[in-house]
Amino acid sequence: MFTIGDFARYGRVSARMLRHYDAIGLLRPARTDPVSGYRFYEAAQLARLNRIIALKDLGFSLQQVAAILAEELSAEELRGMLRLRQAELEAALTAAGARLTQVEARLRTIESEGRMSADDVVVKRTGTVLLAELRGVAASYGPEDIGPVITPLYAELCRLLETAGVTPAGPGLAYYEAVAGDAAAHEEGGDGAVVVHAGLAVTSEALAKAGATHDGSTGRPGVPDATGLGFDVVTVPGLECAATVVHRGPMSRILPTAQNLAHWIDDNGYRSAGYARELYLECPPDQEKWVTEIQEPVARA
Repeated sequence: MFTIGDFARYGRVSARMLRHYDAIGLLRPARTDPVSGYRFYEAAQLARLNRIIALKDLGFSLQQVAAILAEELSAEELRGMLRLRQAELEAALTAAGARLTQVEARLRTIESEGRMSADDVVVKRTGTVLLAELRGVAASYGPEDIGPVITPLYAELCRLLETAGVTPAGPGLAYYEAVAGDAAAHEEGGDGAVVVHAGLAVTSEALAKAGATHDGSTGRPGVPDATGLGFDVVTVPGLECAATVVHRGPMSRILPTAQNLAHWIDDNGYRSAGYARELYLECPPDQEKWVTEIQEPVARA
């Protein structure tokens, strides 16, 4: 038998908490002295205390904890429940981290308003490129929706190219388009879904050597051809007129660069002619060192 103070120390909780658990019937003492009212506990009760604290720390209310313990779950069943709750909390933490990143991007945008020099933007024509690509759909064009889609696409594309023995011939190029039938939502300013194209430059020779069923060189421009290797190839036409600017750092912080480019386009008599492309010039493991060229198709206003 242990006094409430000793039991509290073994359980790494406060005696006040144990008194509260006793009061609500969640963890009764093994014995209470009828004269002094002192509470005494047994070592075996640490198992119940551990379950209470674990469930409480995972966000369950004390009423929910009592209901769970009343079911007398086995250790394996309880472990499964805790793992599920842990996964939910980890997902919430990831989502909160993503929101914080977007808040930071908005703050950077506000801080950098009006700082872009005319020398930062180059208007030019971009060349046609043969890409190996994978596609996915994002709920919107926002970085918070694009990131979770495009990152695994590139990871899988790199894996497929390596398996096929195809070495990229140039940097990655990502481009976007409205989901069929959803263009009106974009025109109206709504949150229309977008098709995400994650591509890497390749050569027809490398594709042929890998045994691709199509090399993309004779297909219609912009229309993906299946290769039989798990990815498609597509000839992406160049942009006749693109306002381009270099973004440095992770793509999660692209917002300030993109909005500064929008200011430049508006101030210099242009209008946007479609979604911007992203040419990944340098992508080392440290995303702070990424260098990406933003290529936005434009026309004279």
